[in-house]
Amino acid sequence: MKITNVDGPPGFKEFDDIEDRMTSEHVEDVREIFNTPLTGSYNWDYTVADNRIKRLYELGKELNWNGSIDLDWSNHIKRGDLPVKPEFDDLGNVYPEYNDMSEDEKREVSWHASAWGLSQFLHGEQGALLVASQLVSCAPTYQAKLYAASQCFDEARHVEVFNRYLQDVMGMSYSISPSLKALLDKGLTDPRWDLKFIAMQIIIEGLALAAFQSTKMTTSCPLLRDLTHYVIRDEARHVTFGINYLEDFNKTLSEDEIEDRARFAYEACVIMRDRIQNYELGKKFFGYSEQEAREAILKSGVNDDFRGLLFNRVMPNLKKIGLLTESVRPLYDELGLLEYEVAPSDFEIDWAEISKPLESSDEIETQAEEQAEVIKEMFHNH
Repeated sequence: MKITNVDGPPGFKEFDDIEDRMTSEHVEDVREIFNTPLTGSYNWDYTVADNRIKRLYELGKELNWNGSIDLDWSNHIKRGDLPVKPEFDDLGNVYPEYNDMSEDEKREVSWHASAWGLSQFLHGEQGALLVASQLVSCAPTYQAKLYAASQCFDEARHVEVFNRYLQDVMGMSYSISPSLKALLDKGLTDPRWDLKFIAMQIIIEGLALAAFQSTKMTTSCPLLRDLTHYVIRDEARHVTFGINYLEDFNKTLSEDEIEDRARFAYEACVIMRDRIQNYELGKKFFGYSEQEAREAILKSGVNDDFRGLLFNRVMPNLKKIGLLTESVRPLYDELGLLEYEVAPSDFEIDWAEISKPLESSDEIETQAEEQAEVIKEMFHNH
């Protein structure tokens, strides 16, 4: 499989099978070096505590799934299909020009929109894999190291399945959004292990859970619905691990250290709130500038439900670990995010829910439809 530049915006790639076109320049285009002052730690205390972290680690071992076996890779949409359910096709609310297109043109635009979003999933999962690998070295306790190692395998599986879906089904991909890249860089390049936990387990995984949940509810592709459902099961454990671990650790920090971490989390939330958006679609198909595309997206309100789904998870979790301090609360209020702090936190684990065996495709479809109705009612009434 080979990636070539085709007619499209910067960062757009389409897959073909011509391998002999690869040059050393292509290799340099897809590899980026970063440096981080990572401080690792041994831990010679192998005492096993019977606590939540151990139980989450055991669940991770029990509930591993195989992307090659547990997913039906033949049950996917084709290029002529609309990749989202028609009732969720809201591109016309963002770009009025979309409404005047033919059905074939609409499907093509929607296909690119889906490829962009799935590409961000892929890039985000690689970032999660890299941060999790760092946590194996720098997490201070034995059980945290074990869990971080199990999370590495989860993230590797996620990279594998999203990459395969983009190549085998979508046939195209996009480069990473600059804002998502900035969010990943914050976690990867900070030398403090607990800020990596905050960036990854609370912020990035919270973003991922919301994005995957949205995709599971709106996609018209049975394969992608099942894929995101299985990924969600893994990510829910990761977020729960971060909250349970950080809640106890943060109680040992000084007031200044807590404020530093609270500001770090706030800056990450600012990046997420409005900026991880697909401006390339507006530029490629409708001739919008990046600023015009951004204004069109914000004005349309199409991301309001997603933003609610996202911060409905992130804000109560930040509160639980002590990072909604008095100094940052007014800042969140200015962003219109403080209202979400009253939602349930992922700290309280529904063990029965996260311990269930893998569901069938029919069960996942029914669940996705029920969740979509609940989410629509929740935020439309809000």
